[in-house]
Amino acid sequence: MGSGNGSTTRSSTPTPSKISSPWPSSDILTSDHVCRSFENDIARAGVAEKPSIDHARETWEEQSSQQKGIDSGKPRWKYYTAKVLWFLQDQWFLAVLGILIAIASQVQVPRAQQQLKETVVSYVAVSVIFFITGCTLPTKVLIENYSRWKIHLFVQVQCFLMVSAITFAVVSLCATNPDFMDPWLLIGLVFAGCVPTTISSNVVMTRQAHGNTALTVVQSTIGNFLGPFLTPVLAQMYLSGGAWYTKVLPDQVGGYGNIYRRVFKQLGLSLFVPIVVGQIVQNLFPRTTSTVFARWKLNKLASLSLLTVLWSAYDQAFESGAFNSVKASNLIFIVFMSLALFVVFWLICMALSILWLPKKDTIAVAYCVPAKTPAMGIPITTTLWVGLATINESKIQIPMVIYQGFQIAAGSLLTILFRRWVRADEEKEAQSKAAAQ
Repeated sequence: MGSGNGSTTRSSTPTPSKISSPWPSSDILTSDHVCRSFENDIARAGVAEKPSIDHARETWEEQSSQQKGIDSGKPRWKYYTAKVLWFLQDQWFLAVLGILIAIASQVQVPRAQQQLKETVVSYVAVSVIFFITGCTLPTKVLIENYSRWKIHLFVQVQCFLMVSAITFAVVSLCATNPDFMDPWLLIGLVFAGCVPTTISSNVVMTRQAHGNTALTVVQSTIGNFLGPFLTPVLAQMYLSGGAWYTKVLPDQVGGYGNIYRRVFKQLGLSLFVPIVVGQIVQNLFPRTTSTVFARWKLNKLASLSLLTVLWSAYDQAFESGAFNSVKASNLIFIVFMSLALFVVFWLICMALSILWLPKKDTIAVAYCVPAKTPAMGIPITTTLWVGLATINESKIQIPMVIYQGFQIAAGSLLTILFRRWVRADEEKEAQSKAAAQ
């Protein structure tokens, strides 16, 4: 970048590494100025490189704010205030989710309208997420990730077998006092370990963390395809061992036909159809798609749609009154268990993935393995056991809802660490592409 006499020149091809260093802090530049030519290059190249725009902007804003805080001699409290404001801006999703949960705890959709709300959210909001995913994922990358059978086996074995076995073992060790714990909560905790990974939040979080979004889409799809078959079998296996907390379950088990029809209908209409339509739109109108989703930032609609899905889940949980029917000590136990289990699952899958997978693939696995989906777990609980009272069904669902809160909060915070982790690799990749051009 520097010339032979030591002067500094600006490169005509912006890359993340060149964005962060060539201009002194006294230059009157903003992240928009720095990224404008970069975005033009991306618009010509296609949306597949869109994460590099975010990376360039994040790198410039973070480093320039730090440099300004140091060079200007401002008081430290202003520097740290700026850092806090940057964190809140970066983690706006988590802040909005907290507000929505607070609203859901006080005001709920009337019970008569709950089914309509669930149908609209399940199909419309989720469809928006996967339409955007289809518009921003290169077809070639998506097909290549579907062919990686070794990593499919690696992820699904962990998600279904490893997670469910650890959950059952921990519950068995802790469930020693029938007078302390509500048996329905323990059943719900075991059941939560058997359900497949979530789809919507995995895709959104992986994209924000600069991981392999295509791999996340593939793994989430496979997991939810296997879920209706594996979840009831695993739940029956763990809950038929004669433990004291399983005595409350009815002997009769419902048929699986309704589960299959409901799940595969939702997968088809809210996942496969939108992503295929998005792929068609991307290949027919590549420049327009790039402009809309990369430059105009309309991919943020995926995050807003996910917030709608999460609000719906908590609205239903609070409307059922399940939280009010459980002792505070039991809720505290479920909260700590959910937090501990998530950390254990995340550490195990990260440790195993780092041994043989690239960083971006490891990020995708780290979001898929620990995550669990109430969207499939809740309908299975209402169909699997016949004759349960509504309040008991709600109690079974409480651990899934609480665990979902932790996985979303942790996933949002982890995007910061993951982006920094892959930063060097993204810079090298951008430099290589720039050199090739």
